[in-house]
Amino acid sequence: MAENAAPRVLLVEDAEEISSLLKHLLERSGFAVAIARDGKQALDYVTKEPPVDLAVLDILLPYYSGFDLVKTIRQHETWKAVPIVMLTAKSQEKDIVRALELGANDYVLKPFQPNEVIARLRRFLRRPS
Repeated sequence: MAENAAPRVLLVEDAEEISSLLKHLLERSGFAVAIARDGKQALDYVTKEPPVDLAVLDILLPYYSGFDLVKTIRQHETWKAVPIVMLTAKSQEKDIVRALELGANDYVLKPFQPNEVIARLRRFLRRPS
């Protein structure tokens, strides 16, 4: 990430109202946001675009799940170090454990608190001093 460039986020969310709300919230907080509406669009983005600073993934998506995307990102040469935050309504322990074991860095449940989401995302963008 360039010194003064806005941190780039890939937001993968199929519910339009949630993705619009998150996009607005993230942009207002200084992030540049790319949106993928399903697993295919997300996979396409990962294979064709340079890595973002952070990925925010839902689990329940058309075509490929958030679990599939975490696995793919972690195996992709240029994307494997991208921090991944799951943002999902799937609250069962087995889903949380699976996402974290596949390589997700954090797991946030819907409905979410906007300030908490921003704080969790910013945590992954801090440079070590």
